[in-house]
Amino acid sequence: MTKTDNSQVNFLDSQTFYMKKIIQSIIILFTVSNATPVFAQQDSTFFKNLEELIVTGQYKPQTLKKSVYQIKVINSERIKQSGATNVQQVLNNQLGFRFSNDNTLGTTDVQLMGMSGRNVKILLDGIPMVDRGDTRESLGQIDINSIERIEIVEGPMSVSYGSDALAGVINLITKKYKKDNFSITAKIQEETAGSEYHPFSYKGVHQQNLTLNYKKKYIGFAAGATHNDFNGFGGDAFGRAKTWKPKVQWMTNAKISFDKGPFNMYYRIDVLNEDIKSRNPINYNNYKAIDQQYITDRMTQQLQGGYTFSNKLQLATLLAYTDYKRRTKTTRHDFEKGTDELTTGEGEQDISKFNSFVFRTTLQYQISSKISLQPGVDINREAATGERILENPVITDYAAFISAEIKPTTKINIRPGLRFIKNSVYNAPPVIPSINTKFVLSKQLDLRLAYAYGFRSPALRELYFHFVDANHNIVGNPNLKAENSNSFNGSLNWIAIPKNNRTYSISLGGFYNAFNNQIDFALASAVSNQYTYFNVNKAKTIGGNIENRFSQKNLDITLGLSYIGFYRKLYDDKDFVKEDDKSFLWSPELNTSVGYQVNRLKTKFNLFYKLTGKKPQFVTGKNAVNQSVLLIAETAAYHLADFTSTTQINKYLNVTAGIKNIFNVTNVNNSAAASTSIHNAGYAVAIGYGRSYFVGLNFQWNKK
Repeated sequence: MTKTDNSQVNFLDSQTFYMKKIIQSIIILFTVSNATPVFAQQDSTFFKNLEELIVTGQYKPQTLKKSVYQIKVINSERIKQSGATNVQQVLNNQLGFRFSNDNTLGTTDVQLMGMSGRNVKILLDGIPMVDRGDTRESLGQIDINSIERIEIVEGPMSVSYGSDALAGVINLITKKYKKDNFSITAKIQEETAGSEYHPFSYKGVHQQNLTLNYKKKYIGFAAGATHNDFNGFGGDAFGRAKTWKPKVQWMTNAKISFDKGPFNMYYRIDVLNEDIKSRNPINYNNYKAIDQQYITDRMTQQLQGGYTFSNKLQLATLLAYTDYKRRTKTTRHDFEKGTDELTTGEGEQDISKFNSFVFRTTLQYQISSKISLQPGVDINREAATGERILENPVITDYAAFISAEIKPTTKINIRPGLRFIKNSVYNAPPVIPSINTKFVLSKQLDLRLAYAYGFRSPALRELYFHFVDANHNIVGNPNLKAENSNSFNGSLNWIAIPKNNRTYSISLGGFYNAFNNQIDFALASAVSNQYTYFNVNKAKTIGGNIENRFSQKNLDITLGLSYIGFYRKLYDDKDFVKEDDKSFLWSPELNTSVGYQVNRLKTKFNLFYKLTGKKPQFVTGKNAVNQSVLLIAETAAYHLADFTSTTQINKYLNVTAGIKNIFNVTNVNNSAAASTSIHNAGYAVAIGYGRSYFVGLNFQWNKK
């Protein structure tokens, strides 16, 4: 471990002590609050959140409390208070979420409930997002300024949303404008990258946004544009070899809608251009350097509509087409001549193209007050071309599904579902079942229990995409089998009766997932250090969480804790010496937020904190006598905290400012620690670009 690493660990240890004191204080506050049976007014923000309409997985929009699914909602107010410049920053301090950064490519992946991003379905208004590689980089390519709220369903949603939804669904809901008016919204936000900053350009993080909205009777129109400029972080004296790659994004969107009587329809287009630059150090032998650009162009078009035949019968349909292109451009810059020339190495000049077509239609029919049905059809077609993609493949997935909501009494809701699949490439299971239930135990207490058969087909990138460059050597495997899982989850939710300016709620949840044929990386050739995808292991995850929320007048506090266990069995475990007898490896998380509104200053202050505990995992390696062994590699624990404030200047202007990454976390160590006879070299895991400071100015003008 380096001196810097030691100082980081000592810093984290000291901060752990102080955070424990803070957490103890919060717990005491909860205890004192619960000792007195007095709670908040019905019109508090707390209860407005419970009455907010949700759409993900629902037959029709309904309140969070009435849903048969356990759903988390991050609303527009929470997004604004975070000062986030992308969706990842909003999710980063949510319980169950972990992000991993590939600083070589400048991309970030997500983990949910201990499962990787390839098991998480990312939706934009219900439309699946397209990704080239394994990481869910699309989550960082969506304009945060166009998002009204984020709905998160944890657990398999394969019946409703098909493949990739083993861990759950993240649905990003764009803003809807319902009132007749014309409005202009503008935003500018400046942020340091650690201690690096230059006003409005160059060093730091710079964001500008402009949004226009017009609605008159039945017709609505909206358009927006956002520019994100991040000059990277770290690097040498010449601004090269940066740890965090410079990234520039241009994002635009437009929407036109028609809503009259029983018929509604809208068309929306989202366009992204992203340019990530990787500048290598100068070779002083010839005063040349290799530069790479990763250029992404993404265009998503969607057409959605619905017709209400009666209170008991509604039709909803969507069409979507995504055109995605990723270009790698590599040049050799000559500093003496001031010229650039294209290089000729493998994968250094490449264009990969992906396109996706989605058609989905559902019919909601209420047979009686006790039984409702939702049959539907879902068609997904993906195609790809490029030098790294084998045979220009096309995969088409045809599915029919049906579910029902059965309410034998007002206190019981049972939702069984079935999905039938026909795929052009692989043999899908004949049927995918699920059942979700909700029991109202009392006015304050709800119980939700669910079982689902999870299913994930091999992605096009896993079957046919070859990713070879200076840092990666991964080839696709067209013989992969589909993953499947049996998943059980449940939650118990209690909400106190509101009285005398206080509210309190508590949610206790648990889950168990058992996976078969899980797709993972494996070494295909030790000579070339080449990796490929295999159905190499069985895996299990098990865990529980508890989340609390307390509100009193201008104070809002949340506190959550989760504990997740991971089990992984290689098919060829018999070929390895297991130096540790552990079956499950466990990792904790804790998060809390405190919000306080100072009415006199028209300001709300927020503190967001999360402890991400040690993350152990089994890896293969060699011991002192050159035996093949299973080791336990651990990613160290770390703390993240943000402090923000939002101030209303007048009816047109508000200011958001604060500090992100208060504990100045950049990298944490990952090392193998299975026994005293094994010493694998550790490496740094990139977490953030240090403590940063930001201020944003938001302008909104409305004309009715």
